[in-house]
Amino acid sequence: MNKTRKLMMTLVAGAVLASAIAVPAAQAAAPMALAQAPGYYRMMVGTAEVTAISDGTVTIPLDQLLTNTTPAQVNALLARSHLAPQVETSINAYLVNTGTHLVLVDTGAGKLFGPGAGGRLQESLRAAGYAPEQVDAVLITHVHGDHSGGLTADGAALFPNATVYVNRHDADFWFDLANRPRAAENQRAGFDQAAEQFAPYRAMGKVKTFEGTAELLPGLSTRPAVGHTPGHTVYVLKSGGKELHFWGDLLHAKDVQFAAPDITIRFDVDSPAAARQRKAAFADAARRGYLVAAAHTPFPGIGYVRTAGMAFDWLPVPYTALTAR
Repeated sequence: MNKTRKLMMTLVAGAVLASAIAVPAAQAAAPMALAQAPGYYRMMVGTAEVTAISDGTVTIPLDQLLTNTTPAQVNALLARSHLAPQVETSINAYLVNTGTHLVLVDTGAGKLFGPGAGGRLQESLRAAGYAPEQVDAVLITHVHGDHSGGLTADGAALFPNATVYVNRHDADFWFDLANRPRAAENQRAGFDQAAEQFAPYRAMGKVKTFEGTAELLPGLSTRPAVGHTPGHTVYVLKSGGKELHFWGDLLHAKDVQFAAPDITIRFDVDSPAAARQRKAAFADAARRGYLVAAAHTPFPGIGYVRTAGMAFDWLPVPYTALTAR
């Protein structure tokens, strides 16, 4: 019995020692993932389901790109939001399921910004439970690479069953290479990008143009917002008494332009007109209280505009568990 007791005590002591030695290994830190999940955020607007789809981000030097201002003013406004001049900027697209149509508003940048900048729309779309073949309409707010660059990859249409809608004035401007030499130098690449991105849809007869105010699909209409480009368009969703405006590039830098709407950006084709459109849109959204979806406001980029003294402010939409609003 003594020998048996001694053996058991030895075994127990050994197990305790082994357990003590093993603890640090069990508590070792897991490797960092260093990647975000595919980005989508879903909410109801009336009876329509709206899903914000992230194409990722791109980092841009706002102190160099913003115009009708000074770097000092830009830096001071950014600092209020704890931001440096190099700002990681969201690229947002929006999927609207009306129950009869599946509509994508803008398509992100695709591969145009290179590795690590944009290019995540397809991944995010599939993570949200949809396939690109299900999209039957694509509404392009304007023909810039970070809004239409995700239409096509390697010459093939990424939304093969969709009709692409674009304002006639944007189509006339960007599809005509004769306009290229007359455009500002920093905008000339846009003509080549437009030719490439729209080519397969134009070949299939699936590009439709419009002008002015028009209802393209039930509950989805257009509102001209010309300035940033010759045909820049806001799309308006109305459903169940609710309203959501897809702003495109009426706004590039919320931490600067809500406080100072006159500040413009180098990508504007007509900067004074773009500033006028922005101020009118801010005032209308604040007065009427409808939802806004902004392509470059931090993801998901949906919220409300409210007045702040003589200027404006942004109120992000509260998180929803997908109950009807």
